[in-house]
Amino acid sequence: MSYSNDKEYKRIVKEILRNSEFKKMYYIEHHGISRWEHLLKISYYSYKIAKKIKLDYVSVARGALLHDFYLDGDERSKKRKFLDTFSHPKKALKTSLDNFTLNEIEQNIIISHMYPIYPVIPKFKESILVDIVDKIIGGHEMLREYKCKFKYRFNYLFVLLMIFIIN
Repeated sequence: MSYSNDKEYKRIVKEILRNSEFKKMYYIEHHGISRWEHLLKISYYSYKIAKKIKLDYVSVARGALLHDFYLDGDERSKKRKFLDTFSHPKKALKTSLDNFTLNEIEQNIIISHMYPIYPVIPKFKESILVDIVDKIIGGHEMLREYKCKFKYRFNYLFVLLMIFIIN
């Protein structure tokens, strides 16, 4: 991931990356990596795709960067972490609105990124894009976290399966 060399992307997300509350994401674990790293991956890959297919890539970069921006950390019980799977979009949206001014697309990206697990339907193509990218990358992160070492063809099959499930 080479977002550090992408001046336009860095300009778009600069306000968020400099925010003191957002910087706390660096210290919260998410699928075996920091939540900061997860958010940057989803944001940058979604941004690149959105730009290529002529969607609102600014809203995609910002909304994706904030999609898991909530401050419940590693001290949560396993049960609480599991339950947060079903409620964290609402927490992420509240935290994001407390810290930033967001447009309608950015808000929908955040609140709908766990569809259909969280029952808010994506209203925009940008929201659907981030939802798909998050599921694919998050799925890969989970495979790595649980030390499931699959050969390339199985990773490829997993990605295809995730796309099929999403649609």
